[in-house]
Amino acid sequence: MSLTILHTRNIGIMAHIDAGKTTTTERILYYTGTNHRLGEVHDGTATMDWMVQEQERGITITSAATS
Repeated sequence: MSLTILHTRNIGIMAHIDAGKTTTTERILYYTGTNHRLGEVHDGTATMDWMVQEQERGITITSAATS
């Protein structure tokens, strides 16, 4: 088995509305070095909330995947 496969983890985050799913995802992306800035939902700078409506309303409308 290749080293890359051994170090791969798939994670699913599911919770109720306003439970902090996007905030948690932003922290994971930042602390793993995937993003070099910490996105904030209330500032409209969250990486996972890419739609204009999501940024304006501070909510996630679509599901998203990242790697």
